[in-house]
Amino acid sequence: MSIEAHGIRKKFGAYTALDGVDLNVPQGKLVALLGPSGSGKTTLLRIIAGLEFPDPGSGRVLFHGDDVTDLPAGKRRVGFVFQHYALFRHMSVFDNVAFGLRVRRRRDRPSSAAIAERAHRLLELVQLDGLAGRYPSQLSGGERQRVALARALAVEPKVLLLDEPFGALDARVRKDLRRWLRRFHDEIQLTTIFVTHDQEEALEIADEVVIMNKAHVEQVGTPQQVYDKPASPFVYQFLGNVNVLRAPALAGARRRGAAPDEPSPDGQIYVRPHDIELTPHDAGGDGPSAIVRHIHAAGPHARLLLEQVQSREQVEVEISRSELAELNLKTNDLVRMRLRQTHSFDEDYAI
Repeated sequence: MSIEAHGIRKKFGAYTALDGVDLNVPQGKLVALLGPSGSGKTTLLRIIAGLEFPDPGSGRVLFHGDDVTDLPAGKRRVGFVFQHYALFRHMSVFDNVAFGLRVRRRRDRPSSAAIAERAHRLLELVQLDGLAGRYPSQLSGGERQRVALARALAVEPKVLLLDEPFGALDARVRKDLRRWLRRFHDEIQLTTIFVTHDQEEALEIADEVVIMNKAHVEQVGTPQQVYDKPASPFVYQFLGNVNVLRAPALAGARRRGAAPDEPSPDGQIYVRPHDIELTPHDAGGDGPSAIVRHIHAAGPHARLLLEQVQSREQVEVEISRSELAELNLKTNDLVRMRLRQTHSFDEDYAI
């Protein structure tokens, strides 16, 4: 089931949540709506679900070519999973999953045997069949979220919508569960949209990422496309750490063979910490001089804070611990910087 949204506008009083947003989700894809708080991503998801509606005359929502703009959520056959599970505390895991089928109108309701079979099959799918008799309070956060997912799938939705599904979980559980979600999606192949503000989460599991900012879509592409070829300064800075540096102070810093991407003489360039190479400082070396101000070597990589001698700009650099040991760097040492890969933008973009 493909999903399209065209020209969606939504205001809440004087606040504009969406301003002419377009979206195209191909059938069977896992798409992330990524952006900071207030960017409009959750409002767009709720409009697709039928929990909110666009401003009158502002746009359309299509499911596989059929216009569902004016249909309420109950008639769109959408599975929706909330951040905080929304499980019924007085019901067992099995009853939570079966609930959506049991409350259907009599003529549409499966038999008790068919409901039981589907509920158990879904619990097996989310690897929780052995916990069918437990209550939500007896489950971990990750287990509750999988119960919520099974409940959403019980009604055989056309699409699956997830609103910050892992936001209430700790970092370790989030990492395990999002990997599980990617494998799960590959198995069921159900068109899925999930909202997140976690860049790592979106880049790790989505087929396509829709980056939103201030009620607009900034860029759409595969995780590699949006990371390697950001369309705007916002995208570049939102997707991980980046240094924004003045070009004149970096004369001679480009490494030989690096891709040509030169800014205007008075412009700025963007470079990620891991794309900066450090070399020992000597009078005949290439690249600007910098002073090592801080070294943080805990973890798999060493992170250094440098200060350019000429411009006094601070620069974050990430190198391997073996490189740090080879350079034998200490605080207040002088080094030279070489840039492996940089990016620049038109002057029309606001930094």
